[in-house]
Amino acid sequence: MSGHAAPFDPGNPELDPVLDQMAAVVIGKRGVVEAVLCAVLAGGHVLLEDVPGVGKTLLAKTLARSLDLSFARVQFTPDLLPADLVGSHLWDPREAVFRFRAGPLFHHLVLADEINRASPRTQSALLEAMEEAQVTVEGTTYPLPRPFLVIATANARTDAGTFPLPEAQLDRFLFRLHLGYPSPEEEVALLRQAAQAEKGPPRPLLGVEAVLRLQQEVRAVRVADAILRYVAQIAHRTRTHPALALGASPRAAVALVRGAQAWALLHGRRFVVPDDVRTLLPWVLGHRLVPRPETAPFPLDLGEGWDEAAGGSRSWTSQVLRQIVEAVDLPGGEGR
Repeated sequence: MSGHAAPFDPGNPELDPVLDQMAAVVIGKRGVVEAVLCAVLAGGHVLLEDVPGVGKTLLAKTLARSLDLSFARVQFTPDLLPADLVGSHLWDPREAVFRFRAGPLFHHLVLADEINRASPRTQSALLEAMEEAQVTVEGTTYPLPRPFLVIATANARTDAGTFPLPEAQLDRFLFRLHLGYPSPEEEVALLRQAAQAEKGPPRPLLGVEAVLRLQQEVRAVRVADAILRYVAQIAHRTRTHPALALGASPRAAVALVRGAQAWALLHGRRFVVPDDVRTLLPWVLGHRLVPRPETAPFPLDLGEGWDEAAGGSRSWTSQVLRQIVEAVDLPGGEGR
């Protein structure tokens, strides 16, 4: 299972410059860059779980600048309140009325930094925004700008002062990704970049209208019935696997199909192939599966070719997903 394009993929001439620019800034993480851009095309949100200092904030800022999207970073802390995210009504003494002051969610791309340091009450303030692209304050609903994307970073669950993300919150994220540490060669390139004179910010290569158009084009990417049955069988097997207490929801199956459409468009195709689905499986389903306490963790005997190329963790979910995929027949005709 790989995050790389198939050999016959021609690439997308409109999106390849964005990938190249981002990969030149976020060194050694082209697989993650591809996955995040895929999430933008699919209209989904991304959870980045990793240690501090590996480039999560840099990735989000570079994405926003490359796509010319408005950007806001929110540091999640235990005392952060829902109103600090969505906004609140403030009294205007000159006109003697309450006026709504929008919070940082009213941007195209919101970086929710260390999301699991905030209380569950504040985390839940994101649910409506992430699902409906709107927020409701004191009975009034306000639409958020389109496109709207949340990139959240999360600390390890063992870190002090963290709150677990509930399943309903995790299910709102299209992908969960991990950047990981660079290789020695990549770290040398990173250090060389840091030692050089600071360059200007990345150039805007697309814009809001282009992103919205591409999101519409994703929906036009063809998905054969055989591919849909393939996704449905995988989802069903996660719900009946003896090692899992919670399998993939119907929302997860929809996310897998939409992500596969975006992955195909990102690589210059107007149809989905089985490899698109297999590539996205750990990113879409890895955070949605819950093991039975008596069966986890699994030994990490993952075999060859199962190397979550966007930095995904080699965990028990990888083994379960491999078992499931190997038990489901590939659809014929490559989904054309």
